[in-house]
Amino acid sequence: MPEQPAGSRPTLEAVAARAGVSRATASRVVNGGAGVRQPLADKVREAVEELGYVPNQAARSLVTRQSGAVAVIIAEPEFRVFSDPFFEQQVRGISRELTANDSQLVLLWVEGPGDHDRIARYLGGGHVDGALAFSLHHDDGLPALIRDSRVPAVFGGRPGSGSGSGAAVPYVDCDNRGGARSAVRHLAGLGRERIAHIAGPRDQTSAADRADGYRDVLFDADPALTVQGGFTVDSGARAMAELLDRRPDLDAVFAANDLMAAGALRVLRERGRRVPEDVALVGFDDVAGVAEAADPPLTTVRQDIEGMGRLMVRLLMRVLSGRDGREAGAPASVIMPTELVRRASA
Repeated sequence: MPEQPAGSRPTLEAVAARAGVSRATASRVVNGGAGVRQPLADKVREAVEELGYVPNQAARSLVTRQSGAVAVIIAEPEFRVFSDPFFEQQVRGISRELTANDSQLVLLWVEGPGDHDRIARYLGGGHVDGALAFSLHHDDGLPALIRDSRVPAVFGGRPGSGSGSGAAVPYVDCDNRGGARSAVRHLAGLGRERIAHIAGPRDQTSAADRADGYRDVLFDADPALTVQGGFTVDSGARAMAELLDRRPDLDAVFAANDLMAAGALRVLRERGRRVPEDVALVGFDDVAGVAEAADPPLTTVRQDIEGMGRLMVRLLMRVLSGRDGREAGAPASVIMPTELVRRASA
C-alpha cells in the first residue's frame, strides 16, 4: 500500500488503496452515490476517517452537480439589514440549519432594481444549489428573476400579487393578520376606545396583512387613526407624532412592529403621555433586544423569527431532494402561529 508523504493532503487514490477498492468505487461512496455494497462502503468510510480525507469541493461539484451553497437574498438596503435585529434573528436560524445540512450560506442583499442583473448572473452561474429570499415587496422583480434562473427557492413571507412570481412558490410566513387581530382585541378588552395603528410599508404583504387584522376588529375606525411607517424606529416616532397631532384623544396604539413601537414610546414620553396609563401600546415580532428592553417592556405579538429561518431551509432541502411535490405543482408553504406576549405597556 503506497504511503502518504508526511504533511501532504490525503487523496482519493490513498483512500481507495487503504480500503482496497477502485478509485471509482471510493468516489461513489465519498460523493453519496449508490450501487456500492455495504461492506465496501463501510471500508471506504473507515479509510476516510483514518486518513482525514476531505473531498475537494470543486471536483465534488463536477460529480454531484451541486455547489454545497445556498444564496440568502434580502431585498433591503444594507443599512436596514445591519440595523434591524429581525434580520439578525432570521439569518441566524437560516445559518444554523444550513450548517446542520452541511451547506454554506452566501449572503446577497438588494439595494434596488439596479442589483437585479448582478443577482441573476450569480444565480444562473451555478454558484448555489438554491436560494432563500425574504423582505420582498409587492412590485419586486426578485421572484420572477429567481424563477427564470431555474434555481429552487423558498421565500420568507408571502410574495405579493404584483411580484411577477408566476406559479406558486414555497414560502414561510407567520399569521400576520391573526396576530394583529389578537393585539387589537387585547387593547379593546382593556377598555380602550380610540385605538390607533402605525402601519408598515404598503408594499409589503406582512404590513398589509397586519393592517387588515386591525380593520377586522375595528372595521369602522376613523381613518385619521392610521398612519404609515417604515418598520424603523424613526418612522414609528414620526407616525406617533402625527397621530397625536391628529387625534390627541387617542388612548391606545398598535404598531406593526416592535421598532416602530419603540419610536412611538419615545414620542409618547416626550409629549408627557404615560404608558400604559394614558396610552396603551402593543408591538409585533417580539424582537430580541427591543421588546423586553423597552421602558416599560412592550406587550407584543411574538413570531418565531429564528424558527422561520430554520423552516425555510428545511423546505428548500425538501425541494432539492424532490420530496415536496414540486413536480406535481403542489409546493409546500407554511403559516406559523403567533402569540400575544403581555408585558407592562398594555
